[in-house]
Amino acid sequence: MTASNDNRELRLLGIETSCDETAAAVVLRRGPANGVILSNLVRSQLHEHAAFGGVVPEIAARAHVEVLDVLIKQTLDEADLSMDGLDGVAATAGPGLLGGLLVGLTTAKAIAAARRLPLVAVNHLEAHALTVGLTDALEPPYLLLLVSGGHTQLLGVEDVGAYKRLGTTLDDALGEAFDKTAKLLGLPYPGGPEVERRAREGDETRFDLPRPMAGRAEPHFSFAGLKTALRRRAEGLGAVTDQDIADLCASFQRAACDVVIDRTATAMALYSPAFEKKLVVAGGVAANRALREGLEGLCDEKGFTLHVPPAALCTDNGAMIAWAGAERLARGLSNGLDFAARARWPLDPDAAPATGAGVKA
Repeated sequence: MTASNDNRELRLLGIETSCDETAAAVVLRRGPANGVILSNLVRSQLHEHAAFGGVVPEIAARAHVEVLDVLIKQTLDEADLSMDGLDGVAATAGPGLLGGLLVGLTTAKAIAAARRLPLVAVNHLEAHALTVGLTDALEPPYLLLLVSGGHTQLLGVEDVGAYKRLGTTLDDALGEAFDKTAKLLGLPYPGGPEVERRAREGDETRFDLPRPMAGRAEPHFSFAGLKTALRRRAEGLGAVTDQDIADLCASFQRAACDVVIDRTATAMALYSPAFEKKLVVAGGVAANRALREGLEGLCDEKGFTLHVPPAALCTDNGAMIAWAGAERLARGLSNGLDFAARARWPLDPDAAPATGAGVKA
């Protein structure tokens, strides 16, 4: 697929309901890597899921149903736009929780049918991959580190719709490992930001934790063994103090960041002969300050430039869906109303399976 030179202005509504945040946005695409966010609203479900220590799919889907219509209206109002002013509607069609995906995609189909608008079914991972076009005016090719609660991957982004997976996680995603660590230590939900907060008060050298997969030739990840080692260290302490928890968080975060830096360095060596030296980091864990500082040092060492969208656009949001939809529509790509939501949707379906990768592939 070749880059689009289409400079038409395209205004797209984007709908995101793949997990526990209901989001809608309107983005104006002025040309390749040239866009502006006209509105971007996110309704968090944190309080609905906090009591369960994680996302409950049925609760998430019901919450999407309750707020999505109102949120879309508010989004259009904020953009000072009516449905008639849209050039298309985009919605996340996967991967994610199937019940939530159905809510957003069905709503988008209804709008597209009623208003005779093109429908773009967006891959959630592709939306993360392309966000830097909106925020940094950055066009492919580039190396992508995708780190979220559900996915941890290294990919070569060659163009819109063209991705080569270099590495993936064999078990837990990085965000999932942070959340499970928080739960193990009795920290409140959402766990990832809480682990980062407590780590600032801790000694990252106190506990010698493993760096799984470090030094391997293929840039795959594994975090299950690190999580198990942390649990054993915590159990060995007996009754843990606040300082123990801070030190455990700091030691875990240091080990996890070291793994990501090592795996990314391996991907850089595989990637750099074929592409410009640009590293993009996307997904919710991209907001982690320790990880970002480590990647900044790595990029300085390897001669890469580092590109990270603003924190609000690293987590799930409608703007990234609208932008990905606009980029696809500019290339003449749209979908029929029969397009089905899918819980799994790899960016590189031809990638060789990684043993144990399961749903993370």
